[in-house]
Amino acid sequence: MNDELQQMKNLGKTSAQWLHASGIHSANDLRRLGAVSAYRAVRARGFRASKVLLYAIEGALLDVHWSQLPPTLKAELSGQLDDPVTRNKS
Repeated sequence: MNDELQQMKNLGKTSAQWLHASGIHSANDLRRLGAVSAYRAVRARGFRASKVLLYAIEGALLDVHWSQLPPTLKAELSGQLDDPVTRNKS
């Protein structure tokens, strides 16, 4: 099967399945939502995803390996998860 999400850097079979189950089926869906909202959607479906998935999604959007994301960007993403203002926008 040619899964567009699995063709993106950092996203494997399990993460793509979680994203599909959360209503995210394409790279465009992922871009539209952004990493934080996509991660929240996965967690809202009950999947026990760690923050590595959050970083993997951001890396996929930027076409870089998640471990190469700058610590400041990782901190910003984590902060958005905890921010009640952005939490209500998902």
